[in-house]
Amino acid sequence: MLKKRIIPKFLVRGGRLVKARRFFDDVREAGNPVSTARVYDSYGVDEMIFVDIDATREGRIIDGTIIERVSEEVFMPFAVGGGVTTLRQIEKLLASGADKVSINSAAVDRPDFVTQAASRFGDQCIIVSIDYRELEDGRRQVVSRAGDERTELDAEDFALRMQDAHAGEILLTSIDRDGMMGGYDVDLVERLAPQLDIPLIASSGAGSLKHVQDVLEAGASAATISSMFIFSDHSPIKVRTYLSSNGVHVRSQVGGRS
Repeated sequence: MLKKRIIPKFLVRGGRLVKARRFFDDVREAGNPVSTARVYDSYGVDEMIFVDIDATREGRIIDGTIIERVSEEVFMPFAVGGGVTTLRQIEKLLASGADKVSINSAAVDRPDFVTQAASRFGDQCIIVSIDYRELEDGRRQVVSRAGDERTELDAEDFALRMQDAHAGEILLTSIDRDGMMGGYDVDLVERLAPQLDIPLIASSGAGSLKHVQDVLEAGASAATISSMFIFSDHSPIKVRTYLSSNGVHVRSQVGGRS
């Protein structure tokens, strides 16, 4: 049985970490990306994800300088995303030290780009990030460009299409739950996970240890955590200990604070 992963997820703006609600409401500064990565590396987390929230709007990718500095300080794998639209950009980000690259809007615009990226760099390096809104009729509508542009795509169907396009992992993010700390979209995870042969990362909603347990038991391979780490006293050690004691198969604690 594959072990479930705990992944701190941080948003980058202007070289600093920030945290918001529903992507852009109540944006608050959350620290320095390099020093933060160093702390979580010492906790022995499984991975980290950094996403530049302004990159797509500004027509650029996440700052490679940050990636280089993080890669010099940590030993855990980490993924980066924000504004990725070309194979050359992916090559540059991987060369800067990232282990994985997250593709979002470009996957919506050009699904074949995901196939090209997986063929060129290996599907293990390619995450397709799917942002969506929950509609009143229960549908999950895919949105792109940092939540600015609505599409006609259904999140569940699109995730299956991206699996067929050879994405290595799916990162599923509910905009409505982002930063609200009210729980993950367990219903969608329960429906989608059995249909996927690739890892499903659940993002947005962690506010308690039980929330993390619920989404992993629903079928997610990994759960990202952001606000709960930043704004509460819960640490990766507490999360892993709680999950292990409740029968969730997680990696044994490693790192400088074991």
